[in-house]
Amino acid sequence: MAAYIIRRVFAAVLLLLVVSAVTFAIFFLVPRLGGQTLDSMAAQYVGKSPDPDVIAAVKKNLGLDQPLYLQYWNFVKGIVVGADYQFGPDPVTCNAPCFGYSFKTHTEIWPQLVDRVPVTLSLAVGAAVIWVVSGVAIGVVSALKRGSFFDRLSMGVALAGVSLPMFFTGLVVLALFGNGEYVPFADSPLEWAGSLVLPWCTLALLYSALYARLTRAGMLETMGEDYIRTARAKGLKERKVVVKHGLRSALTPLVTIFGMDFALLLGGAVITERVFSFQGLGAFAIQGVTTADLPKVMGVTLVAAFFIVICNLLVDLVYAAIDPRVRLS
Repeated sequence: MAAYIIRRVFAAVLLLLVVSAVTFAIFFLVPRLGGQTLDSMAAQYVGKSPDPDVIAAVKKNLGLDQPLYLQYWNFVKGIVVGADYQFGPDPVTCNAPCFGYSFKTHTEIWPQLVDRVPVTLSLAVGAAVIWVVSGVAIGVVSALKRGSFFDRLSMGVALAGVSLPMFFTGLVVLALFGNGEYVPFADSPLEWAGSLVLPWCTLALLYSALYARLTRAGMLETMGEDYIRTARAKGLKERKVVVKHGLRSALTPLVTIFGMDFALLLGGAVITERVFSFQGLGAFAIQGVTTADLPKVMGVTLVAAFFIVICNLLVDLVYAAIDPRVRLS
């Protein structure tokens, strides 16, 4: 097991390097392939009608006139040890980890990301707990009571939850219950939970409906296997048969789906944050796109990629714990 964990961690580190290289290429190589010049790329980091001297300064500060491999090396080095930018007589220091520097707002990207991560993390964790618990519970009961009124009603509600778009359900919730401002957990845990109840329920509706349908399908398939009949024939209690033998096998595919869903939410629940006016990573990314502030977009992209890689690593480790055969593959 230790060797498997070491292999997966090493692979995750390599994947993060690949992701950083791809992200860098998207923002600095692809525009060149699309026909943009170095001056036009530098002009995106300043305001409208920029002065040629300002463009030249930005191009020099960003190292756009350097070879791409050297630009990427400076980018990675900036994340580790920080970077310095020259604006007039006084240099500007971007402290490590330097995920970029906004030339429009003259602020570092990393501190802004750190300020917004608790909002997105609070939203994602709370919603994930609700949709996993409710979705799996409803799916199991529906499978055990196949064809009953509860089964038909719950699957009908689940179908509606999957079909309704997030922005629609969010606006309906706002119209019925109103909206409050986000309260940090450190200020008041009770008010923190109260400010997130509506976004949690809105976000969890879609995912819990999906997980209920997937759990029901997995349980129906699993409960018909030979080893389930064998467990019952041995005289095991029905609860143990359902939970230990049936549910464990049915949940295995959901682990991968949950890892990806949760990682994507950690990268920014864009629609939910927008609807409820929460200033998380998703809102930060939208702000960067609308203002063409590329360092902001690049910073969110790297953080989102980091969450996806880490969650995939955790999924692999959970798989190894659930099914020992994975360790040998």
